[in-house]
Amino acid sequence: MSLTTVDFDRGRVALAYSGDLDTTACIPYLKEHMGCSYVLAVAVDLGQGDELEPLRLKALASGADEAIVIDARHKLILDYGLPALQANAVYNGKYPLSSALARPVITDVVLQAAKDHHCGSVAHGSTGKGNDQIRFDLGIKLLDLDMQILAPAREWSFTRPETVDYIQSHGIHAHVSADKPWGVDLNLLGRNIEAGPIEDLDWVPTEEVWALTADPTTVDHEPDDITVDFHDGVPTGLDGVPLHPVDIFGHLNHVAGRHGIGRLDVIEDRIMGMKSRELYEAPAVTVLLTAHHELEQLALPRDVTSCKAQVDHLLAQYIYDGLWHSPLREHLSAFVKETQAGLNGSITLRLSRGTVTAIRRSSSVSLYNHKLVTYGAGCTFPTGASEGFIEITALAGREWRRARNEIAGPAKTPAIPASENPREPAAAASALGA
Repeated sequence: MSLTTVDFDRGRVALAYSGDLDTTACIPYLKEHMGCSYVLAVAVDLGQGDELEPLRLKALASGADEAIVIDARHKLILDYGLPALQANAVYNGKYPLSSALARPVITDVVLQAAKDHHCGSVAHGSTGKGNDQIRFDLGIKLLDLDMQILAPAREWSFTRPETVDYIQSHGIHAHVSADKPWGVDLNLLGRNIEAGPIEDLDWVPTEEVWALTADPTTVDHEPDDITVDFHDGVPTGLDGVPLHPVDIFGHLNHVAGRHGIGRLDVIEDRIMGMKSRELYEAPAVTVLLTAHHELEQLALPRDVTSCKAQVDHLLAQYIYDGLWHSPLREHLSAFVKETQAGLNGSITLRLSRGTVTAIRRSSSVSLYNHKLVTYGAGCTFPTGASEGFIEITALAGREWRRARNEIAGPAKTPAIPASENPREPAAAASALGA
């Protein structure tokens, strides 16, 4: 998408509105301190699960001139979640990028809303040290060459209590929970919990922190076996029943969540260089990542999976760093998409007490050949060729060793210098317990 702000009014701003404390405070702040004459609050539905009409009314009550809700659930899954799944995208070895993937979706939607409402500016409520300011700003800059970016929370010097006082002074109710003093970001890909007591590395998360997952240590129901069906590397059904990917994510969040699957407590490397502690719940993504990886191991050649693992790692880094709309991310994704062509099959997984394990695998393009691998009768592997394969594989290394041996000459045992004190070796041996 390419936008232009020619003839657009800089005083008209489209605000990415989540309804939290900071984005709510942005509405009066944009008008009072940043010269905005018109504020459009854009709430993006990514599967938060809440009724978003109250959110829209809250934005209007907070001073927005207009407030709209845009359903982007299909966009999140089809255009962002599935390409990330095909890339097995996990950051820092654990985080499945649920919030990081939502940010370019929000950017796309808000930019389009800005264009539709003739806004020359886009605003967000991200603070000056978080990841989201980078993701929003980079997304806007990479998609639109002219759009002005406003970030009130990066400009003001309010503490959290001062932010509460500010919005209350404008007659806006501050929904701040004293018993749950952490921030939450939720979409179909997962749930992120941060701040408050989570910043204390000695604090053990209590059950009220979690919402999508049961406590895996107390789950008492029987395991569930579930089969994920894939076509071209995309999940297309469960247990043989065709389903839209959005419905697959929703169903797996429920089924895997009741088994306590997808709880994560991680130390994360933020873009700005600091480390933070983050909690995540990603039941559906955890299951689908396991299934997709198993399918690739079954159906892709060894050299392809090895090369792809490097591309997958780089893609996860670019997604986390807010570079979804960069040229390299697009080229890397093109490679990943090519590897998924014809990647069809079914993976059966067992869900139990916080774990997900593949128990059955099948694919129309499976590279698993029982006649080649079996140690039983009927093996077709050409064992007589192995010795020659080993000889050729070792050839270059053996030649390297020969050349260096010729330069070095016969190996010599290094002499051990005699001690000047005859008593020293005995004393040293005694000290070592000899």
